Amino acid sequence: MAAHSPVVAGQARVAPVYTPPALRGRGYAGAVTAAVSRAARDAGARQVLLFADVANPTSTALYQRIGYRPVADHVDIAFT
Repeated sequence: MAAHSPVVAGQARVAPVYTPPALRGRGYAGAVTAAVSRAARDAGARQVLLFADVANPTSTALYQRIGYRPVADHVDIAFT
């Protein structure tokens, strides 16, 4: 499954992207992410953003194969 946000200021965000563990490795995530990315462009997005875990080589390679490129690192810090 994958979805994109509404287009705001020419940008849309692809999220979430999820494949159940039993169905992974069959190309579903790549196909649905590419389709949702095209849908965002068709909806008017000039830029399509996707936040990914760069520590996950499988998803990182997949996103790069379908045209995404890393542009910045992002860190979440939770103060408790």
